[in-house]
Amino acid sequence: MHLTRTARIVLGCITAAGLALIYLPLLLVLLNSLNADPSFGWPPGALTGEWWRRALHSAGARDALWTSLQAGLWATALALVLGSLAAFAVHRHRFFGRQTVSFLIVLPLALPGIVTGIALNAAFRTVLTPLGIGFGLFTVVVGHATFCVVIVFNNVAARLRRIGPSLAEASADLGARPWQTLRHVTFPALRPALFAGALLAFALSFDEVVVTTFTAGAGTRTLPIWIYENLARPHQAPVVNVVAALLIALSVLPVRAAQRLSSDPAGGRL
Repeated sequence: MHLTRTARIVLGCITAAGLALIYLPLLLVLLNSLNADPSFGWPPGALTGEWWRRALHSAGARDALWTSLQAGLWATALALVLGSLAAFAVHRHRFFGRQTVSFLIVLPLALPGIVTGIALNAAFRTVLTPLGIGFGLFTVVVGHATFCVVIVFNNVAARLRRIGPSLAEASADLGARPWQTLRHVTFPALRPALFAGALLAFALSFDEVVVTTFTAGAGTRTLPIWIYENLARPHQAPVVNVVAALLIALSVLPVRAAQRLSSDPAGGRL
């Protein structure tokens, strides 16, 4: 499609405005993490690394970071197992209710987070509390896994649609056993999708706030919850900006890696 020069300029301006709307606030967070003024006066009168030093020595931030890492890793592990098995069941087998199962697996990601959080909170109180299992890291992991499974399921299902069953059938015709086919044929073909799904699931779990609020309980604080609670505290606000700046920098790596791994050799997207 050929665009006139005026149309290209208009589209370029709209694109630039959209990107500015997204990234200028992020750049402002990075700059405020070095702003010497605790009230974030603008423009900054001076720059300092004091807030970074305080953030590195903040026990609350370290504990919250460790909790987020544990929750993200466990939720991702559960999602990899359940999402992969579900994708294989739905896309390699024909059974009654197959489309309904696929719909129910994807549905949690489409539901508002507050609805999922309230439902999980009620379920945990009804089922786990009588068993003596209180709210904590376990309930956070289960809550995060409900939507992380969808990420892995979609990635694996998309890859399965592209490779089809022909490779596994050819491997069986050559005498390979099912486990040999899984190890030498199916898994190598799915490895990029699994890795990309794991990265995206971990990133989604790591910065989740709404569901965590309803499933964490009083004694469990993930890093996003810690940021939310400390943002309004005058002495903690500069430290919060540093933590946010670190998260911005670290978030680029898994997203970029997942994007590259989700590309086929010809450059197409799954």
